[in-house]
Amino acid sequence: MENPAAPVRFKLGKQSSLAPDRGSDLEVNGDGEGVDLEAVDGMVTLMYLANEGDLEGIKEVLESGIDVNFKDIDGRTALHVAACQGFSDVVDLLLSKGAHVDPQDRWGSTPLADAIHYKNHDVIKLLEKHGAKPLMAPMQVKNKREVPEYEIEPKELDFTNSVDITKGTFCMASWRGIQVAVKRLEEEVLVDEEKVKAFRDELALLQKIRHPNVVQFLGAVTQSSPMMIVTEYLPKGDLRAYLKGRGALKPSLAVRFAMDIARGMNYLHENKPEAIIHRDLEPSNILRDDSGHLKVADFGVSKLLNVAHRVKEDRPLGPRDASCRYVAPEVFKNEEYDTKVDVFSFALILQEMIEGNQPFSEKDEKDVPKGYASKERPPFRAPTKRYAHGLKELIEECWNENPVKRPTFKQIIAKLDSIYSKFNHKRRWKVRTLKCFQNFEAMWKKDSSSMGSRSGSTRSTKSM
Repeated sequence: MENPAAPVRFKLGKQSSLAPDRGSDLEVNGDGEGVDLEAVDGMVTLMYLANEGDLEGIKEVLESGIDVNFKDIDGRTALHVAACQGFSDVVDLLLSKGAHVDPQDRWGSTPLADAIHYKNHDVIKLLEKHGAKPLMAPMQVKNKREVPEYEIEPKELDFTNSVDITKGTFCMASWRGIQVAVKRLEEEVLVDEEKVKAFRDELALLQKIRHPNVVQFLGAVTQSSPMMIVTEYLPKGDLRAYLKGRGALKPSLAVRFAMDIARGMNYLHENKPEAIIHRDLEPSNILRDDSGHLKVADFGVSKLLNVAHRVKEDRPLGPRDASCRYVAPEVFKNEEYDTKVDVFSFALILQEMIEGNQPFSEKDEKDVPKGYASKERPPFRAPTKRYAHGLKELIEECWNENPVKRPTFKQIIAKLDSIYSKFNHKRRWKVRTLKCFQNFEAMWKKDSSSMGSRSGSTRSTKSM
């Protein structure tokens, strides 16, 4: 059959994942005029039937001789349309009739890319089964000399015994004889520009960081899909799991953990020429190493900040952007903020370690930031002695409503060091007192035993 004189654009239903305008309109011809569906030829009818999921209609049209790989003016095929709509049975039929599995439309999108964008998982699996290839990784370079030094070959990563760790995006794998943590940018977000940008930003930050209290960056996969960030694996898990199992910590241990966090955060905030704001500091993003020390991890929503400026979110914070239970009120209120948002989160973590409960654990998480914005703070329920030596006052300083009045992590470290020394001094005093008592008790028992022995000996002599 000959091609129609006026090429037709099919714009009914979901559009290409890469098209600048994904609106749902009636189909139009090359002159932009509306087209009566009954008047167009069988080729566009094929795309319409794919859009409607009409299997019998598709079979009839194809038996009439219509090309299963017909493309409209935008390079769209019936397979593109069915992939957008999520009709796996239509996709299966079209492929069985000879549809090309990886045709590209005018914007470079394939049926697989469209299925990924619209999260049609059954279609994704079906297309991949027939050999569909994912789009080129967004960070792929054209010249091999431009491949970054940190690039890891995907085949070097062994996921044979992989298990999910911490948050769902992380899993454990083997690399060059060691266990590593791998964060993957899954296929369904490869066409999400915002998430790709977040991946780039996190990778850029990790390359700058070298500190014993911050998780170590090892490399990344950026030249193929799925893209991945590879960091050291800490088998003891995160602080969230540790607190869940232990509950309230002894004040001295809580302060020692707080010093680890503060040192890592101070390093980030002192980064030059731009400070690094974590902005998602909470227990599941703090990991434990083999020595029992803590490391700050997961920089997915972190930001670089010129020390002379403040930043603001492009949009209000949503419940999936960060853990709302630990977010500073200025972020929740979509105001400008700086490094002090991390200090606010730190205060809540420190209090949680002493109390043994999450901040406002009785409230639904999405309601907690509203309380912070109304100047509410989690109550101090633990005995007063657990907040001795100025610990309670430090927490209150750190969650001050006015960010300017919150201390820096450099100041926090100095205060924690002093508090830790006092807790340790008290503990050493208790140990010395206990030892003195034990020594006195041992000497008393020895003397009593000697006196009893001498008394028995005297009685024996008299009897003679």
